[in-house]
Amino acid sequence: MKPIALTGIKPTGRPHIGNYLGMYRPALSLMQDYQGMYFVADYHALTSMHDAKTLKELVYEVAASWMALGLDPDDAIFFRQSDIPEIPEFTWILSCFTSKGLLNRAHAYKAAVDENTAVDRDPDEGINAGLFYYPVLMAADILLYGSDVVPVGLDQKQHIEITRDIAEAFNRTYGNVLKVPEGLIQESVMKVPGIDGRKMSKSYDNTIPIFATEKALRKQVMRIVTDSKRPEDPKNPEEDTLYTLLSFFVSPKRLEEIHQLYVHGGAAYGELKKELADAILSHFGDARSRFEALIQDKSYLDEVLLEGAEKARQIGKPYLEAARKATGID
Repeated sequence: MKPIALTGIKPTGRPHIGNYLGMYRPALSLMQDYQGMYFVADYHALTSMHDAKTLKELVYEVAASWMALGLDPDDAIFFRQSDIPEIPEFTWILSCFTSKGLLNRAHAYKAAVDENTAVDRDPDEGINAGLFYYPVLMAADILLYGSDVVPVGLDQKQHIEITRDIAEAFNRTYGNVLKVPEGLIQESVMKVPGIDGRKMSKSYDNTIPIFATEKALRKQVMRIVTDSKRPEDPKNPEEDTLYTLLSFFVSPKRLEEIHQLYVHGGAAYGELKKELADAILSHFGDARSRFEALIQDKSYLDEVLLEGAEKARQIGKPYLEAARKATGID
């Protein structure tokens, strides 16, 4: 079998173009050289999602999104995290080789603590143990299958570093049992700006959703923040959110034409926003149709995810058995 590239995504809503450019597309492109393993991280979602019905729907949306955007379940191993019963056991084993200090330094936990202390609350108010142990569960996701590489954004680099630290701590005790993975960061897609210029993120409400209705998508594109310069005024394309987003979806020839309009005058923001919306709808036209068909066939999505889980378990069981044997639990 090819070396394994593993990617997971939390079911937090329909994907936006930042997800696609920064995660979906790079992860799927690895299938040329790797055995792709892709999973819906529903256990991870429990740190913040406590509505059962909503979580189930979000899982289906993520599954339909992956397949609509090009994942072929006949070639990839595609599964739901909670369909792998080995994961909770492996998480516990790894937690016993994870220092509390390492978890104290995890970005998500630190950010939650900082938010509390900034308003004079108890540092741990509202923080559940799931959020604190999140990096251990993520390490289990990666190490259970002997993953070789994990594509991540620059802001997620710490997840791989923690996973490597945990694997190395286990191996220092028991020998070379666990494979230590590498993070794979593709520089060209590390940051996709949202409509307000900050990193595109659902938490900022600045995204352009791929599978929104055409009306909703166009409305969101028209909300892209621009300056107050007139069309005839020269502008700096390198500092412009609209230009950056256009660069992902128009042809190189057209981008050069737009660049000249920015530099020499003639770039009308309203018209360019309409062009961007047209380009996005064209780029994702087939995917949008596939998504609408898939989301209506949840029994098929369940079938695909369960078949993928069986494949994943066959890969993961030997790693768990080796860890159990090494620790004396067998």
